[in-house]
Amino acid sequence: MNATEAFLKSVPRTAAEPPLVQVRDLHLAFGATEVLRGIDLQVHRGRAVSIIGPSGSGKSSLLRCLTGLVRPQRGEVQVAGTDVMTLKTEPEFIALRKRVGFVFQQYNLFPHLTVLENLTIAPVRVAGRPRAESEALARELLAKVKLSHKADAWPGELSGGQQQRVAIARALALRPELILFDEVTSALDPETVGEVLTVIRELVREGMTCVLVTHEMRFAQEVSDHVYFTEAGRVVEHGPPAQLFGDPRHERTRSFLQRTLGGGRSALAA
Repeated sequence: MNATEAFLKSVPRTAAEPPLVQVRDLHLAFGATEVLRGIDLQVHRGRAVSIIGPSGSGKSSLLRCLTGLVRPQRGEVQVAGTDVMTLKTEPEFIALRKRVGFVFQQYNLFPHLTVLENLTIAPVRVAGRPRAESEALARELLAKVKLSHKADAWPGELSGGQQQRVAIARALALRPELILFDEVTSALDPETVGEVLTVIRELVREGMTCVLVTHEMRFAQEVSDHVYFTEAGRVVEHGPPAQLFGDPRHERTRSFLQRTLGGGRSALAA
């Protein structure tokens, strides 16, 4: 077992302890536009939680609230024991973001740095870790995402799926307690989606705490411990995937899943 696997497997998968993420009655508006209208969410350590729903339902904004990238007007956001709503200074936000990895829809790799340099810049400059240690971990993570042979490549030389796998490795380089995935396959062509989902599937299997905003319904059904369906800034329904996909209680959830998965009730339970 390598160091990364040992770290992830050391995280207990239990709901007995307080949630790693606790969101209560969260409200966010941009001007007169209400984006989040009283969202509640819990994520326990070692669990995978998916947030699904139509575009514009506030899913991505919710993820940004968890790291302070967006400041809600009202509510409670607790992440890894930190009250995010009370953070004010840049050092406070940096301390939080060392513990929470974020993989965006766009890869956001530094084009002037090699793949290896993209993975080591934050551990060295932000976390103050020795360069040799950071490079060793970076190479281990590149092996994990099946890109060892691309360490010296430039981002522009990689396919979209490869760039997104590098972005996932970069998020892991600070050894976060939680990783947020925001529609990480939506910019990819169908042939490379599977590459990225395989990496996420492995992280979930190893016990990494993950929150995924995704339109990949079958994937969410497969890997999630809990699924939230949101619409118009509210949680319509949430529960274990077997219940939410197999026997949704809310008519709006049912119609959304029938449209995105196809077929009727038997398709939802498949």
